[in-house]
Amino acid sequence: MYNPAKVDVVRLRLLLEEAEAAAGYEPAFWFETAPGDDGEQAAVDAAATHPVFVLVAGGDGTVRTVAEQLAGSAVPLAVAAAGSGNLLARALGLPVSDLPAAVKSAFDGAAHAIDVGHATLQHADGMVASHVFLVMAGIGLDARMAAGTNPRLKKRLGWVAYAEPIGRSVLANADFALHYRLDGGRRHSTRAHTVIVGNCGTLTGGILLIPDARPDDGILDTVILRPRRKGAWLQIGVRLALSRFLHRTTTGKFLRQLVRQPFALRYARARRIDVTFNTPQEVELDGDSFGAITAANITIRPGALQLIS
Repeated sequence: MYNPAKVDVVRLRLLLEEAEAAAGYEPAFWFETAPGDDGEQAAVDAAATHPVFVLVAGGDGTVRTVAEQLAGSAVPLAVAAAGSGNLLARALGLPVSDLPAAVKSAFDGAAHAIDVGHATLQHADGMVASHVFLVMAGIGLDARMAAGTNPRLKKRLGWVAYAEPIGRSVLANADFALHYRLDGGRRHSTRAHTVIVGNCGTLTGGILLIPDARPDDGILDTVILRPRRKGAWLQIGVRLALSRFLHRTTTGKFLRQLVRQPFALRYARARRIDVTFNTPQEVELDGDSFGAITAANITIRPGALQLIS
């Protein structure tokens, strides 16, 4: 399954034909995402062929759509990352923007289980919908960034295109009230600028936002950004810029014990997160906007997807 706006289809076909012949496979079925469609119908059609595996060529959103059909089944998913972020591929160490390496990995790699996030969303109009995600669910700034980024700039500049909507949101510094429970515990209330629930922890540009997030640990990691004033964004920026050093090196881990966690960053871990909002808030899943919601129930399905690497 492929997104024609993201991948060189002619080259991909040649690579697939060579790999199929070498591995003794019958020719693959091909499914193209339609313009203005997130690929849902193509994913349904692909899963209905009872494939040995499904190779997805596209960005995180296209991969998420196929995962929604394959989660809970024994059919493995392989990824030819060709989006602007490719956060799942980066988190798992898969080839990025390298079709030959991705195709080789699909045929020569082994399948292993990763977790799947599951979000039940209560929309502002009362409609309830459920979707899966593999990377992150974002509410607030993260969702506004996904919805407000110019598609042409995103295609041309990649993650750099997100700078403009981020800048607008930081300058506005608009927060919102939310109420949340972790694993059915007591209710907490706070104000926040954004909430991100992660199965993976790295943002576009290699920023390590959620250091403890792992795609196969059976846990969801959440971060709430709650700067009380515009100056707190500088504190957040410095902390995130140093995050990889603080969490991935011996010296950094030692220094982290000496420095207080900024109030503006609140981390939590849980298998279930229930959140409600006083006013509707935008939500995104793996970079795709899903509109405004008033509540969400987010859970983890441990090992629900077989992924080839």
